[in-house]
Amino acid sequence: MHPQTALYRGRSTAYNVPMGPMETSENNDRKPNDTKALRRGWTTGACATAATKAALTAWLTGRFPDPVEIILPKGEKPTFPLAREKLSPHGASAGIIKDAGDDPDVTHGALVQVEVRPSPAGSGICFAAGPGVGTVTKPGLPVAVGEPAINPVPRSLMTGVVEALCLEHEVPPDFELEVSIENGEALALKTWNGRLGIVGGLSVLGTTGVVQPFSCAAWIHSIHRGVDVARAAGLPHILAATGSTSETAALEIYDLPEHATIDMGDFAGGLLKYLRAHPVERLTIAGGFAKLTKLAQGAMDLHSGRSQVDFEFLAKRSSFNGTKLKPDVLGANTAMEVLQLAQSNGVGSALAREIADLALLNATAIASGRGETPGTQIEIILTDRAGKVLAQTGFAN
Repeated sequence: MHPQTALYRGRSTAYNVPMGPMETSENNDRKPNDTKALRRGWTTGACATAATKAALTAWLTGRFPDPVEIILPKGEKPTFPLAREKLSPHGASAGIIKDAGDDPDVTHGALVQVEVRPSPAGSGICFAAGPGVGTVTKPGLPVAVGEPAINPVPRSLMTGVVEALCLEHEVPPDFELEVSIENGEALALKTWNGRLGIVGGLSVLGTTGVVQPFSCAAWIHSIHRGVDVARAAGLPHILAATGSTSETAALEIYDLPEHATIDMGDFAGGLLKYLRAHPVERLTIAGGFAKLTKLAQGAMDLHSGRSQVDFEFLAKRSSFNGTKLKPDVLGANTAMEVLQLAQSNGVGSALAREIADLALLNATAIASGRGETPGTQIEIILTDRAGKVLAQTGFAN
């Protein structure tokens, strides 16, 4: 058996997504992509499935398999060493340390534990939230209100393990599975789970069982669930920000409830494409100058490693007409340097408004898809690093 060796080490994805970054990543606009191979890891759902198999095997046979092998949805067969095991007359439990690989996941190093307890005959398989696992309190998520925040795919994997073992040992599949995550309630305070109505802890997540490093899909999944929660609550106006600075600035303009705010991060495209089929009445996108310059250029992923500010694009802005700044803009190192050049020469407000208008144009085009009128009215709020609003387009109506 392997002791717990790792602790919380940073940011997360999916529902367990961290509170948003400050608007500072534009400093890397001209750095090339890092081509170093990154190590993948395993989701909390995969760990819970393995823990379920280990615990139920021990209950049925008296012995814990260590390591324990499971089959993931795509046929992969990872093995997991046990970090904790306990067998009693009332049930069995097993714990596994989550390894998120090189993904900056808030649950990396956390102990994911499942206790398996026999239930009355005919009760079937049911799930319970142990310490550190949240409970769903708002509609719009793929799990019903009042249920443990254990997503459908992990539930299916865990159910499959129980049914297979019970069939093998010729016993009815009547068990309660209590999932817990050590320190999960404290870790959840570092995330946006509260905005989604997940209280008391983290979510048990996963669709493939595999954590891809710096997974775009996981963050986008969280954005989609945020839209679902807002729609289910009937909110007419949501705010999506690239970071905490711009979000704070926008909330000084609009008095919106917490579940109307979405940590969009770099994934403007992931949000806007989802709104094609799941529109809301109004959307405010708030972001810093560098991020929204990329959106103005037509980029849908605003991360510094996956899109760069085009300084020729900036130099061609009409704001610079009649000035001698274009060579300086072309030689600038960051978007912030361009903004400061514009501000020091009296054209900062004009440049900010031009970028905001172009960002709005592209956001509307993405949200409308094939040229249809978008179902969501959009506005742009552009801020500087200190949170000062430089430009606000307002809504069309």
